[in-house]
Amino acid sequence: MRNAIEVLQAALKRGVAVRPQVGGFPYLAESLRVAGVKKNIWNLPSCESIYLTEAGPVVMIGEPLLTGAALVPPFNREALVAALRTDQAGKSSFPEFLQATWKAGVVRYVVDFSARKVTYYGCNEEAYAEDYSPVELPK
Repeated sequence: MRNAIEVLQAALKRGVAVRPQVGGFPYLAESLRVAGVKKNIWNLPSCESIYLTEAGPVVMIGEPLLTGAALVPPFNREALVAALRTDQAGKSSFPEFLQATWKAGVVRYVVDFSARKVTYYGCNEEAYAEDYSPVELPK
């Protein structure tokens, strides 16, 4: 049996390979879902990402958005939606998306692959959620 890290890495690699430049997130999400990933919890600004998979939980640590002490930006729904639309249009890289969501006051977000929903949270539990469309992965 393959371990959780191998399964996750293979699903991420496939998702990145098949997703289009514009509107690509649902393809990456579907690749993770079919590989048995149930949820993904991102913590900002540390860029700690926890994947809850059928094979076990996996944590990945990315490049933090900042170091030292900083004030947390206030939750700004309009700025968050603008960051989402920019990313969905293929006009930002993933690091740029993370930076924009942080500046919009997002301290974590949770992707529920079964429900096809992403919920973004501020530090006072303010929340904004969006559903994403199901897609079919190319063979």
